[in-house]
Amino acid sequence: MEFFPKVVFVFPLFGMNIPVTETVVVTWGIMAGLMIFGYVAGRNFEKIPRGLQNAVEILYEGLESLLKSTMGEGSEGFVPYIGTLAMFLFVANLIGLLTFRPPTADLSTTLALAGITFVLTQYEGLKRKGIVGYIRGFFEPLPFMAPLNIIGQIANPVSLAFRLFGNILGGMIIMNLIYSVVPVLIPAPLHFYFDVFAGILQTFIFIMLTMTFVASAAD
Repeated sequence: MEFFPKVVFVFPLFGMNIPVTETVVVTWGIMAGLMIFGYVAGRNFEKIPRGLQNAVEILYEGLESLLKSTMGEGSEGFVPYIGTLAMFLFVANLIGLLTFRPPTADLSTTLALAGITFVLTQYEGLKRKGIVGYIRGFFEPLPFMAPLNIIGQIANPVSLAFRLFGNILGGMIIMNLIYSVVPVLIPAPLHFYFDVFAGILQTFIFIMLTMTFVASAAD
C-alpha cells in the first residue's frame, strides 16, 4: 500500500504537466454520485411523502434537530452545508469498501474541508460580533491571552483535519497489513470496525466539531 495517492494521469496545461491523483478522481466521482442522488431524490417531492422521499425527510429533520440542540435556535441556515459535508464524508470514508482509496486518507482533502469550516467560523464571528467585537474577543478574558487565543483559532482546523486524516489512513494501513498476512480469511469484527464503524464515527465527529466551532464563534 502506498502512503501517498497514485497519479492516475497527467493533465497538460500551458506547458505544465499537472498530475491528477487517485484522490481527485475518486472525489469527483463521489461529487457526481451525490449530485445525481440529490436530483433523483428531490425531483418529484409530493405533499404526502413516500419511498425515498420519506427517508430523505427523516434524515433532514434529524439533522435539523441535531443542529438546534448543538447550535441553538436560528441554526436552520446551516443545514445545507452540514448536510452536504456529512454526506460527502460518509461516502468518502466508506468508499474503501468498493476497493477505492478514501479521499479522506489524503491530508489535502481533510485540510481543505477543515479550511472551509475555519472560514465559516471566522465569518460567523465577524457577522455576529462586528469587527470591533471580533477583535476584542482575542483579548478576553485578559489582554495577554491574545496570542494563545489566536493560536487556538488556528489549531482548531489543523486538529480537525489531522484527526480525520489519521484515523482513516490508520485504518486503511491496518486493514492492508491484515490482508497481506491473512489474504483469504479476514476477521469480520476488524473489517467492520476499520471500514465501517470508524468511517461513520469520524463523519459524526467532524460535523459535530464543525457545529461546535461555528456556534462558539458566535458567542
